Amino acid sequence: MSTKPDIIRRRALRIEQDPSHPLFMFSLTADDLEQIADVSRISRDDVGKVIGYQRTEVRKHVQDIIEYLKSTQVLFPNSIILALSSRVKFTKSRGPDVGDGCADAGTIEIPVPQHGDAKPAWIVDGQQRTLALCKSTRRKLAVPINAFIADEVALQRDQFLRVNNTRSLPRGLIAELLPEVTTNLPARMAARRVPAAICDWLNLDPQSPFHRLIRRASMKGEDSHQAVIADTSIIKMVEESITSPSGCLYPYRNVATGETDFEAICQLLVSYWIAVRQTFPEAWGVTPEKSRLMHGAGVRAMGRLMDKIMPGITGRGPKGVGLVVKELQLIAPHCHWTSGNWESMNGLPWNELQNVPRHIQMLSWVLIHAYLQTKGLT
Repeated sequence: MSTKPDIIRRRALRIEQDPSHPLFMFSLTADDLEQIADVSRISRDDVGKVIGYQRTEVRKHVQDIIEYLKSTQVLFPNSIILALSSRVKFTKSRGPDVGDGCADAGTIEIPVPQHGDAKPAWIVDGQQRTLALCKSTRRKLAVPINAFIADEVALQRDQFLRVNNTRSLPRGLIAELLPEVTTNLPARMAARRVPAAICDWLNLDPQSPFHRLIRRASMKGEDSHQAVIADTSIIKMVEESITSPSGCLYPYRNVATGETDFEAICQLLVSYWIAVRQTFPEAWGVTPEKSRLMHGAGVRAMGRLMDKIMPGITGRGPKGVGLVVKELQLIAPHCHWTSGNWESMNGLPWNELQNVPRHIQMLSWVLIHAYLQTKGLT
């Protein structure tokens, strides 16, 4: 009867870019990876905080890799990136020629968990490749590993986003992770961090009209059934208003310093969208198939209408909500969220409204034009 080794030893190179987080290059087999590496899939704890960072298994991708591994000639050059526990040890080899100024040669020792202990490595990039290797018949195939020491999930999450920055990650997954990353990010991602954080608050705070209505990548069970609005729609709505000089949220974001008045933004959003809920109660909180108000096109268009209404609203809370309701009642007769046709959109049936730029633009024009016309501003 074979027993698991206590330690996996491999020849390795150590590269020190940051003394506190050295990089290692070595090789492992599928058997090794299965023993020492875990996948940190995204989820939330009991208080709603994001834990983990990986997406769920992509079956077709995994199966494609397995089929390739069945071929007679296999080349597997793409490395798997691991975050290693500080329990991992590196011993530099003795002798004058073990380092060249860029890397040191030596031996890395990775403890193998016994009796259900926590694994000392987490897969930052390559979870599908690892899964395919473990399901294939080539479990002894040595594959390249790049690794760094990081016990902190925050650093692992940061590296995960950077590694996948140029790849097609699900937008919802990126949106949910961005507020949790505290390090400097690429400009494209950094610009989305504030709207993503606001979306997170809107979904988690009981005072928000969007409480638990926003779909997130981490949702499971009953929460996922209750959530009806795509988080990317909320983020886009907030992002447009914050970044456009004509947006009602724009004054609360200091472009020069990057400072954001989150409290004021959230108060404004809560006042406006509670008023939307009160104005269209039959269209609120149901699936987009039953209400286009909960649809991406509805959220985005109502967000643009928000930019026209909210600059003229003084005060927040119940008084502010009441004022917004009066403004929204001006356009209510023109809305067909759950039935009928949009006459100003060439008679488009309510349920044929799609989350595409053309329909979003058309719906935005219809709502804003109707509002300005009833106010005598056109």
